[in-house]
Amino acid sequence: MQTSKVFFDMVMSLDGFTAPEGMDPAHMNDPEYKQWSKKWMGLMHYVFQQEFFRENLKIGEGGETGRENSMQEKTFQRTSVSIMGKIMFSCGEPSWPEEAPFHTPVFVLTKEVRQPWVRPGGTTFYFVNDGTESALRQAREVADNGNIRIAGGANVVQQYLNAGLIDEFTIHYVPVLFGQGTPLFANMNPDIKVKIRETVSSSQNVLHVTYDVEK
Repeated sequence: MQTSKVFFDMVMSLDGFTAPEGMDPAHMNDPEYKQWSKKWMGLMHYVFQQEFFRENLKIGEGGETGRENSMQEKTFQRTSVSIMGKIMFSCGEPSWPEEAPFHTPVFVLTKEVRQPWVRPGGTTFYFVNDGTESALRQAREVADNGNIRIAGGANVVQQYLNAGLIDEFTIHYVPVLFGQGTPLFANMNPDIKVKIRETVSSSQNVLHVTYDVEK
């Protein structure tokens, strides 16, 4: 019996964007382009303050150790395998530390043919050229009935959600407005039905909402 869950866990602006306009591989080295870097840090500020995140990305000691820190650590611990899109990988590849922050197999959806990229600390990136279902099938084969996280970006999440392959998800709502950017819920199947499982308010001005997808 399949007991593992396919889930995603993402931070989102109040107007529904997971990344600001201009945050893409073509402009990653130009933080002033449409001020994407300033907007991104406004969205992710609370994340960067957490002790677990800082240690995992090796960006410094210290940090918050409260509820948000525990939530980040729990999400990491429950993830046996991750799946991500090529844009997310391309943005992360030059900036992740040598010991990439996943410590699991990661399946990358891409048209690029490339051999697996093995990193210290247990992360290996596998490059999948034949679509979302193939990536999920391969992820299940190595997950050992563990949970599979759809890491992003938004377009990849939409594909899995529209295909009925997501079991649950958590959105961390941050009260910032982008106006333009990468929408998390675009071109969605209107027949998808979700229900709220849990809401958690925060002293750090973030609302965490977990949803179950009705099958």
